[in-house]
Amino acid sequence: MKERLQQLQQDALSALQQAANLSMLQDVRVKILGKKGLLTEVMKGMRDLSTEQRPVIGALINNLKDRFEKTFVARQVELQQRDIAARLASEKIDVTLPGRKMASGSLHPVTLVTNEVVEIFSRLGFAVAEGPEIEEDFYNFEALNIPKDHPARDMQDTFYISDDRVLRTHTSPVQIRTMLKNNPPIRIIAPGTVYRRDSDITHSPMFHQIEGFLVDDQVTFGDLKGVLTHFLNEFFGKGHSVRFRPSFFPFTEPSAEVDIECVICGGKGCRVCGKTGWLEILGCGMIDPEVFKSVNYDVEKYSGFAFGMGLERIAMLKYGVNDLRLFFDNDLRFLKQF
Repeated sequence: MKERLQQLQQDALSALQQAANLSMLQDVRVKILGKKGLLTEVMKGMRDLSTEQRPVIGALINNLKDRFEKTFVARQVELQQRDIAARLASEKIDVTLPGRKMASGSLHPVTLVTNEVVEIFSRLGFAVAEGPEIEEDFYNFEALNIPKDHPARDMQDTFYISDDRVLRTHTSPVQIRTMLKNNPPIRIIAPGTVYRRDSDITHSPMFHQIEGFLVDDQVTFGDLKGVLTHFLNEFFGKGHSVRFRPSFFPFTEPSAEVDIECVICGGKGCRVCGKTGWLEILGCGMIDPEVFKSVNYDVEKYSGFAFGMGLERIAMLKYGVNDLRLFFDNDLRFLKQF
């Protein structure tokens, strides 16, 4: 039995050294010291030993157990450290590499344009006013001198909620609401969302418009031209010619369409301006006396001008966008450019 124990000790210690991982190491421990292990099988033969042999064999068994446990613990620590080193090598982070930049958001191009327009007019003394998007017929049409049979009331242009309520077709109702609550002098800019039955590459059923108006004593068309020319030079940059063409709007008289020299070709003529060298920017005019009568202003004492423009329209020109629908598609590839 002594030779058997010596051979078992040699084999057990060798098996511990050959264990390639912690799981194999545990299997060796169970194989040697388990309830059905090899050492247990050897110990069963002690009952056949003489009284003199038992202490000797017992000491050998205890020595084997002690050496096996110490070798097991040492090998276990070695394998654990090896596993930790392998994980550190495979999972390490190279802190010298440049970090990944966080994606940053930005304001929508229409918002950027709105803010710039408001800022320019604010420097000229215009205050910002707002109004409801669901508007009464009186404010959206009647008070603005738009009679019942005017084409702007046609169902193809206007979203009717009821006979006397509509989704506002322009921000001009803010002009009426402001004048009904305030006496001149008034200088207001009114950005907001408007709705019309139209949809193509240059029109959308929902878009943004900004209305501006000024009422005071002895306001002239020359004042209107000066304000709008200053705005266009500030917004598009100086050096672009501006022209006013006679037009018609029910709520202004006289009325005009304002064109600016094409910002793409510099007036030489291109696809964007239809080879004319000019781009239509906004509509404007002197506030019609009939509008003043709707708000009980003295038409003999007060005069004023008003203007309005589509914010998507001037955003398309400023940023060189050729399809208005891009502003509403929420395509991050497009929006990230701003």
